[in-house]
Amino acid sequence: MSTEDFHSESHPALNPYGKGIPASGCWKEGDPAGNRQFFHFDKQRWFVLECGTHLEEITVAYETWGTLNEAKSNAILICHALTGDSHVAGEVDDGHPTPGWWNDIVGEGKAIDTNRYFVVATNVLGGCQGTTGPSSINPNTGRPYGPTFPVVTVRDMVRVQEKLSNHLGIKQWLSVIGGSMGGMQVLEWSVLFPDRLKSAIPIATACAASPWQIAFSTIGRRAVTLDPCWKGGDYYDAPDGQGPHAGLANARAIGMVSYRTDEILEFRFSRELVNPFNVLGHWDRFRIESYLDYQGEKLARRFDANSYILLNKAMDLHDLARHRPGGLDKVAARIQVPVLCLSINSDILYPPRQQKEIMDVINEVGGKCELLEIDSPYGHDSFLLEPRQVGSALVEFLEKAEAAEISVEAP
Repeated sequence: MSTEDFHSESHPALNPYGKGIPASGCWKEGDPAGNRQFFHFDKQRWFVLECGTHLEEITVAYETWGTLNEAKSNAILICHALTGDSHVAGEVDDGHPTPGWWNDIVGEGKAIDTNRYFVVATNVLGGCQGTTGPSSINPNTGRPYGPTFPVVTVRDMVRVQEKLSNHLGIKQWLSVIGGSMGGMQVLEWSVLFPDRLKSAIPIATACAASPWQIAFSTIGRRAVTLDPCWKGGDYYDAPDGQGPHAGLANARAIGMVSYRTDEILEFRFSRELVNPFNVLGHWDRFRIESYLDYQGEKLARRFDANSYILLNKAMDLHDLARHRPGGLDKVAARIQVPVLCLSINSDILYPPRQQKEIMDVINEVGGKCELLEIDSPYGHDSFLLEPRQVGSALVEFLEKAEAAEISVEAP
């Protein structure tokens, strides 16, 4: 089967998507920047990655909201999840294909009040919305890195963010906040740079990726690579409609099943068919199938398949104790700041026991960690879909952090 046949209308079960989907939904130099700003690393100093190789050039795309006060004490760093980016708040425009992913949390008068706080969000290293990643041009070849982009870890992401902090003149964040992969970054910030933050809020995350999480991840990555249009990761020259959008959309569908719950899918879709008069045909579909197709296509239009594979793998590699002497207890002892860990009672992907482990290990070694559980039927995505509960918890904790007249030093 040719790649053209694979993505033709004669195979509706394989490609139930719209036309004109780009080979990559990445942001490219020359595209409208929107609210993005860019920080370029010093080219004379290569950035060495945890895997042992290096990148000669790095650009970080970031966005800011609010005003940094004179004391530079009101800065908050927000870290995004797997398919997020720097666009935490704001509307759709030429530079941003989707609204801010935490629009109900961040903004004037909202839980993270930009009249009060200076908020920063980056696109992580390896991403596809302005920060150096697989879709970026390799300065040594003049072509996109593609599959040659090196393995990136959450620690690498955080070390890049720390350099941006220096560029912005922020010596200490009032708080570092994030959910899922963003929560992994929060924990790594707390361990790598304990003197650079005053508080930490990891949400729906874990000390280390579990076999359950790794299982979902590997199936998603395989879905991408089995798309013939992936072409080993060298697809950037492909015309619209001939990139690996079907594989990426299927990976998204797999992920969506783990992000939600049986309860909420039953409530929204039950066993309803797209067309109730078409029941027994080969391609007759239930509404839940149509919903997964819709979510998959949305991602394929704004994301890059190689970045998905890279960041997905980074989540699997997440382990606070990896290559650190003394095990998790010794590592947790470096976390000297107050921590608020948010859990979701219906989360099947990052179940509450994992956040309890975070709380227990920090408190057992003399740290201070509170655990608050969000009551929601939405599952893992509740940190995006329950702004009232999440926002209320953030407001109270941030006020405490702001009032604390301490400056934590590295142990």
